[in-house]
Amino acid sequence: MSSLTAKVLLSTDSLTLRNVHCTGTCRHRSAEECALDTQLVFPYRGLYLRHVGKDQSVADANHVLFFNALEGYQVSHPVDGGDACLSLRLDQALLAELAPKALLQEGAEAAFRSQSQRIDARAQALVALLRHALDNGTIEPLEAEALVLTLVGRSLGPRTATSRLASTYARRRLADRVKVLLASDLSRRWTLAEIGQEIGSSPVYLTQVFRQVEGVPLYRYQLQLRLARALDLIGQSDDLAALAVELGFSSHSHFASAFRQAFGRSPTDFRRVARV
Repeated sequence: MSSLTAKVLLSTDSLTLRNVHCTGTCRHRSAEECALDTQLVFPYRGLYLRHVGKDQSVADANHVLFFNALEGYQVSHPVDGGDACLSLRLDQALLAELAPKALLQEGAEAAFRSQSQRIDARAQALVALLRHALDNGTIEPLEAEALVLTLVGRSLGPRTATSRLASTYARRRLADRVKVLLASDLSRRWTLAEIGQEIGSSPVYLTQVFRQVEGVPLYRYQLQLRLARALDLIGQSDDLAALAVELGFSSHSHFASAFRQAFGRSPTDFRRVARV
């Protein structure tokens, strides 16, 4: 009998990302089960076989597995050691917007034609980055969501040519509205769905347009706003941990790391200079 454990790493209105471990003690096929929602599964350790009817696929770190909603499957472990993976559930509309049509079955719900697809080394690196950063609490939800969308886009392939959008007046105004929203509350830990609801745009289109207009991802723009505010306040701040919280960082260490990476010195060193 295989023992399965799952830990939620990120949960927003747009997606849920879980870290799943299976001991894989049984080499025979499991009882049939199914996922309630269509999911993308990224194995990063070990190997198992996934059986759908007479078809099977190898689940290893070189593939993303597609688990369609309510589609029966079985699992077997031909080698010892079990497995571990990141399991991603995306909002259906978001998944339909990201996935190339050639990969999807016909129908109202997003469902994939095949069981799996190869991914490259950069996608594997994104899986590791997300897992470690979310485990350590060194990444904001907005940045994590953006990296998840990047991972999905890289794993599934381009759907349209929207990455080459021209910077039209309407798109610049859309980016401006996002900038005003971010500046209205620097401490708020926005999610893509929340920004999309406020702006009236889908998260995918919004992130594509913002990066095209500004040349940086949305989360990076927000980080730069927070760090600029830190530069303004740091000379008067006696409690850098409180300043980190005030600016929306998850912890003092996260703030210090981002500050050092951006400005080449720690917040403490900069405050010392600012007070001279």
